[in-house]
Amino acid sequence: MRTTITLDQDTEHLIRKRMKERNLSFKDAVNEAIRIALKNDDANIFKTPVASMGLPSVNLDISLRLLGELEDEELLRKQQTGK
Repeated sequence: MRTTITLDQDTEHLIRKRMKERNLSFKDAVNEAIRIALKNDDANIFKTPVASMGLPSVNLDISLRLLGELEDEELLRKQQTGK
């Protein structure tokens, strides 16, 4: 595919350096750089390890309701004690 790209100065410097080091054409140096970057991109994806925490001791379906009730009780206690 034929296309036009605009390179930043630092990127152009890196491509020209690679061209000299490996005796590559501009096209080959750019293609090689893109292949390396995209190939390594998949390896840099962060993956979160999964660990079993066992079965919950509280029914999670009602956990928000329970939390709300506890919060209401705490607010009432603070009102009654003035703290």
